[in-house]
Amino acid sequence: MAHFAELDNNKTVLRVIVVGNDDCKDADGNESEAVGVAFCENLLGGRWVQTSYNHNIRKQYAGIGFTYDADDDVFVAPQPFPSWTLDENHDWQAPVPRPEGDYYWSEDDMAWLAVEV
Repeated sequence: MAHFAELDNNKTVLRVIVVGNDDCKDADGNESEAVGVAFCENLLGGRWVQTSYNHNIRKQYAGIGFTYDADDDVFVAPQPFPSWTLDENHDWQAPVPRPEGDYYWSEDDMAWLAVEV
């Protein structure tokens, strides 16, 4: 099975669908992203990009609300908090490194707070 993400005009993922392997094969029987994209476009319209459930391509599996960075050919998760910044690996980083243990980010305190058990 292959997975394809539909993008809006801002390259934000609207949905992700599963496409059968046979619908992604070229005339020689080889899997082809272009054939899968054409299948999705013919069936549903829109703009489609393949994503990998196993993270084999485009950094990570696309989800609704993710964005597609065409320059670096990766999917980027939504920003978890306004204070977090995107690093060179397309990962969101808190303004303060997370300590070891059970902590959660508090945007109001701009700090990691211990989980109370």
